[in-house]
Amino acid sequence: MYSPIYMDSTYALMLIGILISALAQYKVNSTFRKYLQVRNKSGIKGYQVARGILDSQGLYDIPIEMVGGVLSDHYDPRTRTIRLSKDVYSGDSIASVSVAAHEVGHAIQHASDYAPLNLRSMIAPVAAATGNFVWILVMMGIILSFPKLIHIGIYLFLATLLFQIITLPVEINASKRALQQLESGYISSDEVKGSKKVLGAAAMTYVAATLVSVLQLFRLISISRRRD
Repeated sequence: MYSPIYMDSTYALMLIGILISALAQYKVNSTFRKYLQVRNKSGIKGYQVARGILDSQGLYDIPIEMVGGVLSDHYDPRTRTIRLSKDVYSGDSIASVSVAAHEVGHAIQHASDYAPLNLRSMIAPVAAATGNFVWILVMMGIILSFPKLIHIGIYLFLATLLFQIITLPVEINASKRALQQLESGYISSDEVKGSKKVLGAAAMTYVAATLVSVLQLFRLISISRRRD
């Protein structure tokens, strides 16, 4: 009788994924902490940069809120609200203004009807709903010896992978918009390099997430083939 222990052969993919995620997270955390200690020459704070860019784009109605946590910054397209962590909101470091400008980049995308952002917003609820359910189906398929459940899990997982793939251009474009705005007078030319490092490290987390999803897909396919 075929034993579920065969799943051990797919653990290598899982471990590689964990390593990639850990390295990407370490990179963004260490880079953020480094440039959080580097004060920008103008002394402008993250909130001021965000508000200034929004107003220059005619987005006066978009509020900026301070939230708890570290690197918890995000733009909520549902309420059209920018939320910044305390270090970013009140900080005057290169990291603070860079992250603040990046989140404003998403608000500008939304206001300009940027197609990839709209598509990501459409897929996000599906990806979130199916994320954990995928592995429940896979385990049920193994326990009940019903391969079709594993197949369904794979199809659902594609929504997660598609979400990760679409996220890449969205984040890269937001960082590009952020740098353009920062270079327009918020930071000096010799501070741009530091800002690029902060935004580049953050982008690596999304690249890593996509790679991890690809590895997970291969793992699911491997499991499915062994059961068929």
